[in-house]
Amino acid sequence: MQFSLLLICLAAISWGTTGTSLVLLNRTADIHPMLVGFWRMALASPLLLLWAGKTLRPGQLSVRQWQLLLGMGACIASYQVCYFCAVPLAGVAVTALVAICSSPVLIALMAALLLGERLTRWVYLSLGLGVAGTALLVLGPGAVTASTGFLWGVLLAFGAALSYAGYAVIAKVALGGISPVAIAAYGFTTAALLLTPILGLQPAWPNFVPALPWLLYLGLVTTGIAYGIYMLGIRHTSATVAGIAVLLEPLTATLIGVGLFKEAIGGVGWLGGGLLLGAIAILVIHQQRE
Repeated sequence: MQFSLLLICLAAISWGTTGTSLVLLNRTADIHPMLVGFWRMALASPLLLLWAGKTLRPGQLSVRQWQLLLGMGACIASYQVCYFCAVPLAGVAVTALVAICSSPVLIALMAALLLGERLTRWVYLSLGLGVAGTALLVLGPGAVTASTGFLWGVLLAFGAALSYAGYAVIAKVALGGISPVAIAAYGFTTAALLLTPILGLQPAWPNFVPALPWLLYLGLVTTGIAYGIYMLGIRHTSATVAGIAVLLEPLTATLIGVGLFKEAIGGVGWLGGGLLLGAIAILVIHQQRE
């Protein structure tokens, strides 16, 4: 159980480097943000397919399993579109606040309704600390600024959170009888196919070459490997607990911003980081008692 939780935490830490990679990528080449989302899926797909190897048995999947896998792929694709469309409308901070803080709550509710997971008092406490900590980390002075289409941006960010919650819950359901890495391979391959039309946004291929190292990192490390170990970890971890553990993502992103880009988060931000660590500590202690 503890090793499974560790895998999920490692995946979340990897996801926390995504923002930094995007900043560095934008300094190298001019690529539409949604195209970055497509290439993450397209590069992760073959890695996951190779990793899954002989566990990929398309002919042995039932109609129900195919429906779940296609639904998971649609959720992954939807997350990319919603998140990258929300950023220019609502801003990076507000988008992250809505998407990251909403997802654990949505996962907990969906898991309770659809999977019958029990929400203990420790889960409630960890959930509350995690959401509050993330909010303090992401929402700083002046983070919320009025702009045209701001409400639509917030709604799209919530759509990203809902998409991720759907992915997490469907992944938990689909685990029965299918290799965890195979599930990720099917899901991301479906997402890449669904996002293929995005290639028409920016047909200028010269931008792709200088951006290739960062795209490879985003696709292979923060997507392929990270989601692969996440799927391995979620086998023995409830969807609710996994949803709280991935709150390490904004904490990692904040620490990188402070250390690498000299961003200031202030006392409130550090308090948020402490609450996040407290949420993870509660999960670890609670898991040890089970």
